[in-house]
Amino acid sequence: MELVLLFIIGSVIGSFLNVIIYRLPQGKSIIYPPSSCPKCKKRIKPYHNIPILGWIILKGKCAYCGENISIRYPVIEFITGILAILIYLKLHTIDIFYFINFSIFATLIALSVIDLDYKAVPDSLNLSALTLSFFSSPEIIENFKNALLMMGGMSLIRYYVSFFIKREALGEGDIIVVGTMGALLGIKLSLIALFIASFLAILPSLYLRISKKEYELPFIPFLATATFITWYFNDQLLKLWSFLYG
Repeated sequence: MELVLLFIIGSVIGSFLNVIIYRLPQGKSIIYPPSSCPKCKKRIKPYHNIPILGWIILKGKCAYCGENISIRYPVIEFITGILAILIYLKLHTIDIFYFINFSIFATLIALSVIDLDYKAVPDSLNLSALTLSFFSSPEIIENFKNALLMMGGMSLIRYYVSFFIKREALGEGDIIVVGTMGALLGIKLSLIALFIASFLAILPSLYLRISKKEYELPFIPFLATATFITWYFNDQLLKLWSFLYG
């Protein structure tokens, strides 16, 4: 029952993430006005806004004009609901650190989708995740130091690589996410997460280059996914690190 409740709460927050993803990049208020159909502009009734179920009941279409509603909305709600459960299964408690870590990863979901849409993310949202990450555990000073080290290191690499390839190698938004990664994971696990993110990005990057002749791949979705994987399986990955490097 506890897990079901967490899923419901998480999916409701996922619904709010959908609002953030749609409105924030456009400079619109995320609070007012209430949600409406982008095509016919009619306000969406509260019972149509029920996470996941609302989309299913409407069969993925606006109740008024029949405009298609992207399946991305219930998918994000579902992922956020699962996220709420997984963080609880990892921490085995619901305390202030549960809420902080959930907020960070929920924000990373929003940043990932926005990056896919715009290849840029709002600094306000990105810095919110970074700031929260300092308080993701009781070791606040250590978290802050790790964030600085990771951001500094990635900035150094960015400048060198950008100089040699004559184009931007890594966006500023990516570096802020790496700072969040550093605060959450520490240095060793952050290096593992960067490896995982780079590995996950290989095939999508090749696909874009070969089929669409694009060289700019939104990297935040891969950083966010790798950060969660590494955070969730931190003990196993640290054992692997010790096995490989002593």
